[in-house]
Amino acid sequence: MRTCKQLVTKGLLAAFSAGLLMSCQGNKAGNSAPAASSAANSGTPAAGSFKIAYVDLDSLEAHFEYFKEKRGLLEQKQQQMDNQLKGKARALQSEYEDLQRRASTLTQEQGEAAQRSLMSKQQQLEQEAQNLRATYTEQETKFNEELQKRLDDFLKSFNADKRFAYIFSYRSTASNILYKDPAYDVTPDVIKGMNDNSAATPAK
Repeated sequence: MRTCKQLVTKGLLAAFSAGLLMSCQGNKAGNSAPAASSAANSGTPAAGSFKIAYVDLDSLEAHFEYFKEKRGLLEQKQQQMDNQLKGKARALQSEYEDLQRRASTLTQEQGEAAQRSLMSKQQQLEQEAQNLRATYTEQETKFNEELQKRLDDFLKSFNADKRFAYIFSYRSTASNILYKDPAYDVTPDVIKGMNDNSAATPAK
């Protein structure tokens, strides 16, 4: 299930996807930033008060307890799915090897019937794997959407006084920000606020 594992990693990271510097892109099409990491400002800042801040996504993911808990549950489900499919694949392989050992004792009709049975079981296993991947992807998508909504909602509340014109995201391995001043790092406040909100509103 290597493909599913890649989806998990990418899916979880996508929940806090990095925003592009919209103010540097003019009106070019296709350069709008995701809501979760774009400006948390609903109005125009007063003259001379243009301020920005950033959130370190690596730190947020490492210290946001709700994210860690839910990510752990998803990874557990992914492992269970892997084990289930691998177990059935091993059973099918054993059945195939047993058929090879008995091949000389079977009539042509019996051999062909056994081969058809194995092919049918293989197709069923492939369909089951496809269905499990689809179910898992749906769960992952819902998880990502929930995380993004939580971040969006918190940043709107966090920046309700409009003290920041933009709040950007930063990630050490993939970021459009070339320089960051720690004085504008609001990550600790965001982590604390989101953890407090999660503690006050337990997940269902």
